[in-house]
Amino acid sequence: MFKLRALLVTAACVLSSIAQAQTPPTAPDWAYPDSPTHKQVPPPADFHRPTTVIATPIGVFEGQADVGSALVPGAASFKDGAYTISSAGYNVWYTRDEFRFLWKKMSGDVSLAADIAYPDAQGYGDRKAVLVIRQTLDDDSPEALVALHGAGMIHIARRPAKGARIDDMEYRIGSRGGLPGGASPDSLVTLHAKRIGIQKSGDDFTLWVSERGEPMHQYGAPLPLRLDGPFYVGVGFVSHLPVTLDTAVLSDVVLENAAGKVR
Repeated sequence: MFKLRALLVTAACVLSSIAQAQTPPTAPDWAYPDSPTHKQVPPPADFHRPTTVIATPIGVFEGQADVGSALVPGAASFKDGAYTISSAGYNVWYTRDEFRFLWKKMSGDVSLAADIAYPDAQGYGDRKAVLVIRQTLDDDSPEALVALHGAGMIHIARRPAKGARIDDMEYRIGSRGGLPGGASPDSLVTLHAKRIGIQKSGDDFTLWVSERGEPMHQYGAPLPLRLDGPFYVGVGFVSHLPVTLDTAVLSDVVLENAAGKVR
């Protein structure tokens, strides 16, 4: 009888552990995106999570990291010239970030570009694949980034100082709605950009875009930002859902230690 009871207790503990493993964690209320019943707000000023770093090379990058350590760990793989990146995370925005980041340490000028695809066409509209140049792997690091959102918006952004709030310039191309400003006309939906790039030339950072396969061209004015070498350069993705994984594929990546090489 004693052995049977012990076995039953052990089985119950195993089942409980499995159930807990299958139940997604609950994120803070501020971390959930805007919805008809919820208003997203910035993280608390003193909220941070240490970044989880995996210092194993992947493709042209030296390592990868869950910047800000989202509650559900991310993952990445490299095959046939394509980086498949899965990540949860509340956002890359406000005063801190949560995203999966494939990185390489560099100094000086940089040109970085990639084709971007979302395997799940029904993912959250504000998810974003990002090309990032940032000072450190801390969740509140100074950084410059360009992004392609799931609903079609592209932007260039910067965090000008550690812990500062991000500012940006936004371009809505081919958006079918779901973003501030509403949907684009149907005539613009075919202009959904699929290749973006970022260039660092001294302290100036610029966004580069190919809308329909034409040669990449600069969008907007440079954003100024001072970064000291070495800094971290790479690609990443965030689902914009704090405990829900999604996936982006970045391919035909160009990464050169010089300005004027985005293509």
